Amino acid sequence: MPDKTMSIFDHLEELRMRILYSGAAILIVTAVAFFFSDPLLKLLLLPSGGLQLKAFDLMDGFMIKWRIALYAGIIGAFPVWSYNVFRYVSPGLKDDERRVIFSPLIAAFILFIMGTLFGYYLLWGIIHVLIELFPSNVQFLPAADSYISFVIFFMLACGLAFQLPTVLVILVRLHILSADILRKQRRIAYFILFAFAEIITPVSDPIVAPLTVMVPLIILYEISIFAALRIEAGRKKDLQTDNPS
Repeated sequence: MPDKTMSIFDHLEELRMRILYSGAAILIVTAVAFFFSDPLLKLLLLPSGGLQLKAFDLMDGFMIKWRIALYAGIIGAFPVWSYNVFRYVSPGLKDDERRVIFSPLIAAFILFIMGTLFGYYLLWGIIHVLIELFPSNVQFLPAADSYISFVIFFMLACGLAFQLPTVLVILVRLHILSADILRKQRRIAYFILFAFAEIITPVSDPIVAPLTVMVPLIILYEISIFAALRIEAGRKKDLQTDNPS
């Protein structure tokens, strides 16, 4: 149905249906993942080097499994809920804008998985350093809820950080950014990336650990510039084809 003929109630109904489809997909994948929460927890515990987590509340067992399963459900249902988001906003977009947003969705999913795996890899060193920071006269009792929250937050932050090329490429294709702007604002971009790396790496070392996170983001930023140059070169070629001299 064309966007111009849709009333506010039609939009609300469409939004309701897209939320239901997305929510159902997430719940289905979450329910399946719930039965595999024990092996998933073992994977999340591997970077800790064998920590024995402690639970202090009767509901912690269920909540830990639910949190792990929900995280897996959101990731596993990405193709469904991202497609429904696209379908909801697409009637208000032009044909070229639809292609601009839809085409990077697969790349966004792949980059998110790569970022999550990169965060998982970094956890092996970060958790070890954090444990070593405890004074000898302080007994560390690793709470299961706290550990799972930290691990999931860090992996999620890395996964979102790896969306940088997707966001920048979309903005370039929508003529909001250009390769020239990205090159001129390198210093500001690098500073923001370093500040982000400082925030998500809670270790005493203020340089090496954040740089470990920052370097891949810089590479992704430079790849975004290269992609922007290719996009702009393609535009010029199309203009020359449409308007031959």
